[in-house]
Amino acid sequence: MSRETRSAGVVDIIVVTGMSGSGKSTTINALEDEGYYCIDNLPTSLVPQFVELCGRSGEDMSKVALGLDLRDLSYTEQWPLVRERLEDDGHMIAMLFHDASDDVLIRRFSETRRAHPLGSGRDLREAISAERAALSALRDTADVVIDTSDTSVHDLKHRVHDVIRGRSTGGGLSITIRSFGFKHGPITDADLVLDVRFLPNPYFVEELRPRTGLDSDVAQYVIDRDETREFLVRLGALLDFLLPSYAAEGRSYLTIAIGCTGGRHRSVALAETLARRLRDKGLAVMARHRDVDRAVR
Repeated sequence: MSRETRSAGVVDIIVVTGMSGSGKSTTINALEDEGYYCIDNLPTSLVPQFVELCGRSGEDMSKVALGLDLRDLSYTEQWPLVRERLEDDGHMIAMLFHDASDDVLIRRFSETRRAHPLGSGRDLREAISAERAALSALRDTADVVIDTSDTSVHDLKHRVHDVIRGRSTGGGLSITIRSFGFKHGPITDADLVLDVRFLPNPYFVEELRPRTGLDSDVAQYVIDRDETREFLVRLGALLDFLLPSYAAEGRSYLTIAIGCTGGRHRSVALAETLARRLRDKGLAVMARHRDVDRAVR
């Protein structure tokens, strides 16, 4: 890299990648709404020159989102070297890898009638399997993995916003705590999953059933118990050990999922409580609740 190139300004780069049909276009649109200059399907070999031009163009091009995938057949081979080169030049990079189950991807392709980029000579399931194998190494090195199998467009945009907010804190570990209900399916892209179904359930208290863990009386019912207090003390000690280790490893983002049966009471109250306690320690933390708005049966 020339001395002239190294003098260019620092560019904030978010790479949007992953399985075809997993929601990458939605993320790119969300990033564009957040002020990122977005380009989809730029050849990987041209990324360094493009970033250099962005760094020279001033403030308007300091935030860039790139959609990269196997439409560029050299992507998986070239990207690790390209990323290393860009980071050596001081640019900030986060890779968001999008994924979904095979059955969900098949359904989405069937609904849209789009051709899979690796579909030539293969049926759809074989093409998805080939793409998953080709991208497996990049998935392992992604900064954030987003499984969109059970994620709405609204929730996906929330995840994108969380990533952007974490980058704006100026470094360090950005933590997202997500509550969910096991009966609606697990959160498959979490780094840590905690099951709090051992705690008494406000659902069985008639006056609390229609409310959620965001309400003070429900939160009090969940938190003001000896077993909950002990759980939070032990969890706090575990996180005091784990979080510095994650940060030392170079992790920028961490997702902690807390699950109860329906995702409306216990998990919500604990997610909010844990988020407050971690914020009090100076950490960048956001709480999200996947199932809190589901109707009560």
